[in-house]
Amino acid sequence: MLLSALRHLLTLLLALLFAAVLLAVWGLLIEPRWVAAREVAVPVSGWQGPARLKVAVASDWHIAHEFRHVMTIARAEGIVEAINAAAPDVVLLPGDFIHGRGEDGTTPEQIAAVLGRLRAPHGVYAVLGNHDWWTDGPRFTRALRAAGIRVLLNEAVPLPGTAVWVVGVGDRMSGHSDPRRAVRGLPPGAQALVLMHDPASALDLPALPGLVVAAHTHGGQVRVPFLGSVVAPHGWPKDKTRGWVEVGGRPIYITSGLGVSIYPVRINVRPEWVMFTVSGVEQKTATRRP
Repeated sequence: MLLSALRHLLTLLLALLFAAVLLAVWGLLIEPRWVAAREVAVPVSGWQGPARLKVAVASDWHIAHEFRHVMTIARAEGIVEAINAAAPDVVLLPGDFIHGRGEDGTTPEQIAAVLGRLRAPHGVYAVLGNHDWWTDGPRFTRALRAAGIRVLLNEAVPLPGTAVWVVGVGDRMSGHSDPRRAVRGLPPGAQALVLMHDPASALDLPALPGLVVAAHTHGGQVRVPFLGSVVAPHGWPKDKTRGWVEVGGRPIYITSGLGVSIYPVRINVRPEWVMFTVSGVEQKTATRRP
């Protein structure tokens, strides 16, 4: 009887070990590289912009040279090609372009050379994230601008050829967030595409019709069924780490981003870039494609 019990225990331990190995392979090698291209429809009452404006959002790239950091230059180039193939009208990049602080030798100029290949008739706009500031914010700004990307720091600019504005809010964690300053120059009743790195900046954002997107959370990187995200950055609510959430009384979309940070794993939180279709025509709230 004892022998039979030991055999059952050994079988159980082997099964658990096998499951742990599979989970590790999935979380370390497969899911972090299984990028989702999501499509989200955004109906805006009295929309003043182009009908069915296609807005691509790609954040938290965390680009590095080393395979273990997931987002290599080559993989980033492939994602840029995929975004271009989807033909966005405008591209928003909400920060954290570099992994860590570039310890493996990755430079802002190398990253800008990749992201500078993004193409959209109404332009490509970016804000810096905390990792970009920690590395060298001014250098990142110069490199991205030299590559044709409009870098915004608490400012608003008109979207060329439209009645819509693009608002870029600075990063909160590195001390650059000033949402009220960012919208100060907007005309009354303006509609906008707002991008920020840290969703907490939305707490101080005045009411503004249009689309508001944020990043930084990575969707928690690991989500447990029925429990939600295992972690969230700097006290942010664990139940508000991805997708549509309400912040400061308004809906914002928090993207789960493309790369990884701190630990190179994703479980039940696929990396993503998102194509929003902004329109005044009432549509389904969201559809997805893998």
